[in-house]
Amino acid sequence: MKHFKIQENYLLLKKWWETIDLTNYEKSFLNREIISFNQQLLRLKEKKLRIGAYGKSGVGKSSVLNSLLKKEIFKTDIINGTTKEIQSETWTLKDQTLNSLELLDSPGFDFCNIKFPDKVYSFINHSDLILFIVSGDLNRNELNEISSFIKDGKKIILILNKIDLYKKNELKEIIENIKFKLPKDLNIPIIINNENNLENYVAKLINQYGDILLTLNSIQLADKLFLKIKEQRLKRRQKLAQSTIGKFSTIKASAVALNPFILFDVAGSFAIDTALINELSTIYGLKLKGESTRKIFKKLSINNLCIGITQVGVNTSLNLIKKLILLTAPFTNGLSLLPYGPIAIIQAAIAIYSTKILGKLAAKEIFVRSKGSFIEPAILIQNMNFNDPEIFNYINIYFSNRNLNNNFVSFLP
Repeated sequence: MKHFKIQENYLLLKKWWETIDLTNYEKSFLNREIISFNQQLLRLKEKKLRIGAYGKSGVGKSSVLNSLLKKEIFKTDIINGTTKEIQSETWTLKDQTLNSLELLDSPGFDFCNIKFPDKVYSFINHSDLILFIVSGDLNRNELNEISSFIKDGKKIILILNKIDLYKKNELKEIIENIKFKLPKDLNIPIIINNENNLENYVAKLINQYGDILLTLNSIQLADKLFLKIKEQRLKRRQKLAQSTIGKFSTIKASAVALNPFILFDVAGSFAIDTALINELSTIYGLKLKGESTRKIFKKLSINNLCIGITQVGVNTSLNLIKKLILLTAPFTNGLSLLPYGPIAIIQAAIAIYSTKILGKLAAKEIFVRSKGSFIEPAILIQNMNFNDPEIFNYINIYFSNRNLNNNFVSFLP
């Protein structure tokens, strides 16, 4: 995969970010995420891979990193919890395409004296590669932490440390138990930390996948940031979107109720719905081009099929009744016009209801499909060429959880 070029992806991400138009509120509210992304963008430019060590207290994270560095940089002690905050050190490896490597040491995630455990997790989670250190069989808390990293699309190496505590048969049994507990669709490597075994494996992995892991993590951070930007816009502009949908509902209700011709109803409603979608995209500040709009209508047609069939059927019946009423009016001295009002009201109610449903679906589709710039980070990930199934599986898991984690339903108008 030597053809994989970091510079091209860096320029694409840089251009994407420069064309994102943020409000002052968004800059303030998402300040931490913006700083993290810009730091990652700089690391991408400088071809600097970040490797984070993570695990519970007492598993030997600092000693593992020291063994890679071949010197005592990170403080170790017989007392658990020696590391109380994130620490970093540059690691030099020969014959690498990357310019530098950064090793991160972290406090144990179960250490009670950590001031900001979520911050520690987030910091490690922004690493391009995670060394998850264990000193025995996996417990429930360790499995939960591993699961969280996997859902975020992180590449993990599981390192079994302190093997001198176990006999050969015990060690074999522990490895088998760990394999049984890990996800079957991911080939998470389990490396025993002895002599140069770990260093050789990590060096080979970085040489083969370092460029990809660095670039992939950078684009994923951009994607997560963009999703948060869109979620905030959906939330903060909810009332304005509701007001806009109400305005278009009134317009459509008036047009449908007063118009006796079915074809004009359909054409007019389509024009109003199109205008509504364009207005909503303007409110949210999220761009939609012609192709995206067509995709939205296709999606809306599928999701709203039952409602659409009901509306067409009812409107067709009511319009026929209205026509008959109008045609018979001269022969009944206008008495047949009396039911016209209630029928128009029913049609208006249907139009209002369907427009509100359309508005909610449109807002959801705008959130999912819109682009804040010339390209969406998720598209960059999808366009990346992965020949290795191991990396490809991590990407699939990231996208499946990315879709599940879009908890924006409460922010819909």
